Amino acid sequence: MSPRLRSALSAVLIALSCLLVPFGALAAWAAYGLADTDRYVTAMAPLAADPDVREAVADTVGDGILRAVDQHLDVRPVRGSVRPFVRDAVRSFTQTQAFRMAWDTGNQVTHDAVLRALREEGERDVTVDLAPITAQVKRQLTEDHVPLAQRIPVEHTAVAVLPAGELVALRKGFQVLEVAGFWLPVAAVVFAAAGIGLAVRRRRAVVATALGTALGGALLVLALAVGRRMTLSDLPADVPHPAVGAVYDALTGTLRTVAWLLLGLGLAVALATWLIRQLRRARLARRGPASPAPASAQAQAPTRARV
Repeated sequence: MSPRLRSALSAVLIALSCLLVPFGALAAWAAYGLADTDRYVTAMAPLAADPDVREAVADTVGDGILRAVDQHLDVRPVRGSVRPFVRDAVRSFTQTQAFRMAWDTGNQVTHDAVLRALREEGERDVTVDLAPITAQVKRQLTEDHVPLAQRIPVEHTAVAVLPAGELVALRKGFQVLEVAGFWLPVAAVVFAAAGIGLAVRRRRAVVATALGTALGGALLVLALAVGRRMTLSDLPADVPHPAVGAVYDALTGTLRTVAWLLLGLGLAVALATWLIRQLRRARLARRGPASPAPASAQAQAPTRARV
């Protein structure tokens, strides 16, 4: 194979490797991070202590309690006077260990239900029964002597989290994602190794691969920032933006760390390769040019060749 062809193939393989780096990291994060219940619950657990998330939960749970009381107990005349007290009580509940347990349980139940629907056949709504969480809230509010807490109904109500009409498309996408999450990173590594192996000047190939990896990490960091802004801008006005932003940051925390690692590792490898080259040049310069061969040896060379 000619050096020119080797250089061209090497450049193509290295370019493909660098192109696959951000997509491989994204697919692996989704397939092995978001799709793993334990990792998902672990990522979401710190949000139970986030002030914005607690405030959003207090608003949602407080409104749900008042709606349940209205539907079953007909106490609307005192709703205005009870509402602030219920809100304060629920906000106090979000600072307890019971709330953190309910938060983890709710995330685990919801995630398990969605994964089961994506991996199994069937076309029915994905629902979650929140009765156990409601029971924990009721127990805590009763212990805090919240008015009407003892009479809050605890019913097994199925809350839809994923419509049946979206399952077919999501199931296909999830299957593709599981395959891509493994093979895209593998392909990126194989292409990089093959490109460096084929290169005529391997040091330059290593630098190009490292810089391309750093560029992929930088693009991934930028994509995460743009995705966060777009996610918040598309939310309805009544949805608490700070709480959604905290959830987004928690879910993408691992991917953001990987992106910065790719950026830092790529720059470090490129810098180390450049420094090694400069040190080698300096060492050769200190040795000076190679001394010419003695005249007698030069004169004897043709004689030896004739013999």
